[in-house]
Amino acid sequence: MNLHAEKLAQASKLVADSDLGAWLLFVRETAHGSDPVLPLFLHGGLTWQSAVCLGADGSKVAIVGNYDADPLVSSGHWDEVVPYLGDIKPSLLEVLERCVPQGRSIGLNYSLSDDKADGLTHGMWLLVNQYVAGTRFEGKFVSAESLASKLRGQKTATELRLIRAAISEGDRLFTDIESFAKEGVSERAVFNHVHTLMAERGLGWAWDEAGDPIVNSGPDSMIGHGVPSDSVTLQPGHVFHVDLGVTKESYCSDVQRCWYVGDRLPPDVVDACDAVNKAIDAGAAVLRPGVAGWEVDAAGRASIVGSGYPEYLHALGHQVGRSAHDGGTVLAPKWERYGKTPFGAVLEGEVYTLELGVTIEGRGYLGIEEMVVVTAEGCEFLTERQLSIPCIQA
Repeated sequence: MNLHAEKLAQASKLVADSDLGAWLLFVRETAHGSDPVLPLFLHGGLTWQSAVCLGADGSKVAIVGNYDADPLVSSGHWDEVVPYLGDIKPSLLEVLERCVPQGRSIGLNYSLSDDKADGLTHGMWLLVNQYVAGTRFEGKFVSAESLASKLRGQKTATELRLIRAAISEGDRLFTDIESFAKEGVSERAVFNHVHTLMAERGLGWAWDEAGDPIVNSGPDSMIGHGVPSDSVTLQPGHVFHVDLGVTKESYCSDVQRCWYVGDRLPPDVVDACDAVNKAIDAGAAVLRPGVAGWEVDAAGRASIVGSGYPEYLHALGHQVGRSAHDGGTVLAPKWERYGKTPFGAVLEGEVYTLELGVTIEGRGYLGIEEMVVVTAEGCEFLTERQLSIPCIQA
């Protein structure tokens, strides 16, 4: 089955299983900022004000400008494509009248916590409320955050295949990085080398191009979302760390790997690697359908602290799909900055990272990031785990 057809079928079931009368995506000029859910339903963009209406009865209707209609019709994925010329309002109200049962609410994509469920702009919120003023739909809009999160999070077989392909491309790049990285090579040179290879292979970036990959070597490197430096070079005794995400056919990988610059691993590097992997193990042991995101994070956090290291200053993991940070439940502590996302229940079919690191005095940052898919009984690693740190000859 075509990916868009798979996701539309999944979305229709989500609506049918909810209390909503319909799920409505309301967009315009999507080339400059689309609703994150929309690419799951169709290829390409929409220009004029457009509405995608998924009814509780299973109906799938797209109301679009007349020049946008033909590709949707030819896809065969829609029960009805309604083109309009001057004004979307009459068609929108007519479709809602047919699709939404009396007294039922309409879900719109807005959220205080999940950016991937927050695709409705404020202007379009004002506009759609203006269109339904004085009708039975006035006051019937509610957040569709739960549906958007489940749709993006629970991967189909096709999506998992695409994610595995992206991981494979990332693994190939890590092999190239290990061959390229030598004593005296700068962080920026590694960054540029990866970009050259990605361009040659037709790969995209899992986050902003200027910061992907993150490259760190030694204690003077920027930790976190830093900028690779021309002046910081790989030197003996450094931990060399790369956080790399690639996009292939619209789906992403997000993986971190480390190396040691030298002939033999010192005990502090071995101990740090073991502690980081022990914490990943602790999170993976808790990760299963039904647990809250914060519970998984708490297990990893307790493990790394129990090993004698400071707690990490971020979430243990996040979902990955069409972007590196794909919304929905986050494996995060109960910090205000994460909103409601740590309290979401993990679902089967979701893909998460398990990631953390420690700073080793005088050597730099040792961080490892793996990817897993949630199964009925727990989770399965999608990445081949890094359980030890290879050496780069000084």
